[in-house]
Amino acid sequence: MALPLVLAALPAEAQVREFSCVGVERLSEDVATVTFARNADRVGREAAGVLQPLAELARATQERNFCVLGYASAGEGGAQTAARLAARRARAVGLELSKMGVERDRIRAEARTRGFATASAGVDRRPGARIVLLPLP
Repeated sequence: MALPLVLAALPAEAQVREFSCVGVERLSEDVATVTFARNADRVGREAAGVLQPLAELARATQERNFCVLGYASAGEGGAQTAARLAARRARAVGLELSKMGVERDRIRAEARTRGFATASAGVDRRPGARIVLLPLP
């Protein structure tokens, strides 16, 4: 009778998916961008049309994960304020993807700030979020 109590006291081991978003800014396939109004962090209605095709691809291929990279422009506050805003934008888009049936452990939401990496040619860094459906491992 004591064994079930001991097992119940042990920490639960979650199945965390291991993947990284380092360097995904350079990927160009299965990518979308959700824009935000200045200083806003709420996803607009038009985002569903942008996210739905990627969510469908993700549901069809369970091995693929998402990186959601949030951005804030230079005019949206200092470095700390912009980083917080970028994180809120990434989190908001991640929540929208989960509402569309993508498991939360397949979504990594990260803020990207001006100092995060050197500017990459072709990367859209307007206020918003860049959503990247990662290729198969």
